Amino acid sequence: MSLPANALGVYSPQTAEVEGDFIAATLVAEGQGLDVHEDHDSVVVQRDDFEVKSWAQVLRDKYGSRNFSYTSNGSGAIRWPFPYTVPISSGYGLRAKDCAACSTDHRGIDFVPGSGAPIFAVADGVVIEREDHWSFGHTIVLQHHIDGQVVQTRYAHMQFGSSPLYVGQSVPVGEFVGLVGSTGVTTAPHLHFEVIVNGAHVDPFVWLQTHAG
Repeated sequence: MSLPANALGVYSPQTAEVEGDFIAATLVAEGQGLDVHEDHDSVVVQRDDFEVKSWAQVLRDKYGSRNFSYTSNGSGAIRWPFPYTVPISSGYGLRAKDCAACSTDHRGIDFVPGSGAPIFAVADGVVIEREDHWSFGHTIVLQHHIDGQVVQTRYAHMQFGSSPLYVGQSVPVGEFVGLVGSTGVTTAPHLHFEVIVNGAHVDPFVWLQTHAG
């Protein structure tokens, strides 16, 4: 009867070589370690300070402090929509949203003289639009010819039925347009006023400062 070679503890050179390598590797692995000197300085992690802002706050910081100082004398061929100086609550361009349906790209300026204040035409023109719009509310659009350009002015959020004007009517500068209201998409009574020159929106505040008396 014959027995397996490993039953008598007899190892072939190949077996001894493989198992020897395994034992050596085990001893090395168990003997590994890391000595840290007790005088070694500890590492301190420095974190930079940062602040998280909402997009609305970024817009408020950038555009919320614009200067809207101006004077209105209520005379001239081109005038402000009120014959006296009125606060402006929101300017032209990017802004923080005031409500869910409000736009962050504001294409006009908002005058806040108080509910019921009368609004007047800024120049001679013709009524090309009278509408009760879901967003602009009770709105009138006048078309003018100024310095060789076609200029349109929009008067929005007026009290329903407050404007006596009709489409096709010729309107002189200073003519009554309607009453300040809060119709359409608004958060408070104001006049949303736009200026469109040759089909493109422009900053009404800059345009009025340049042209109005």
